[in-house]
Amino acid sequence: MTRHQANSTSRPGAVLTERTPRVAAARQLTRRQGRDRAGRFLAEGAQAVREALGWAGAGRGQVHELFVTEVAAGRNADLLHAADAAGIRISEITERAAEGLSETVTPQGVIAVCDRVEVTMAEALHGSPRLVAVLVGIADPGNAGTVVRVADAAGADAVIFAGDTVDVHNGKCVRASTGSVFHLPIARSRDTASVLQACAEADLRLVAADGNTEADLDTADDRGELAVPTAWLFGSEAHGVPQDVLAAADIALKVPIHGAAESLNLATAAAVCLYASARAQRRG
Repeated sequence: MTRHQANSTSRPGAVLTERTPRVAAARQLTRRQGRDRAGRFLAEGAQAVREALGWAGAGRGQVHELFVTEVAAGRNADLLHAADAAGIRISEITERAAEGLSETVTPQGVIAVCDRVEVTMAEALHGSPRLVAVLVGIADPGNAGTVVRVADAAGADAVIFAGDTVDVHNGKCVRASTGSVFHLPIARSRDTASVLQACAEADLRLVAADGNTEADLDTADDRGELAVPTAWLFGSEAHGVPQDVLAAADIALKVPIHGAAESLNLATAAAVCLYASARAQRRG
């Protein structure tokens, strides 16, 4: 790494350690309280950082700093050039410092400090959305991040985290999204009822994914019911969609199981549901 690419509070080109104040401050962002206080989060890995740079370049947020180990710098020269061209501070860190900023067993050695990605509910539902994923009470960050990725791939207009749901800025959630947290509007509200009301006011049909109901996805598709603007409601893998949310939904649908499998996991079921709606809407 050149001295132009690496910056430090002490001298140009110095390698930052886990004790360097900027690294210590960034390490606080691995905790939700630290993220909420600073209004920032960490995006780790080449793919996530690449998407973060594109997000910042589009004027949707800011990347404040890029931390990179010597080994990762050699592997990701394109990212460093892009960050340097954008005027983002790039700092070389030790492997031990990278471990402190990572929530993985094997740190990737490239970490961006970014503004939070959340938008308001009004922004997420602006402009007559046709397909929205609502995550209700999902505690597992890997599941939540994968659903964000699936929603992005299916062309959803937004993702909303409702109720007591994991933080979208959680490191595992960000990694599971493979950069999709930077692609589509993501909103959050702990008041699930207000989320459902906002979706209804945006003329979205509230459809709960529920494996215990009678009506199924195939039948709804045959009847043309999936072609209308839809907000899919997904609950946790352990408990499903809460009963009060099921009661508020316009309809509950299950993914039909044609084989011997007992059930589908959350991310797989979400993929089937979102793609079924996306296909029906495009066909319509």
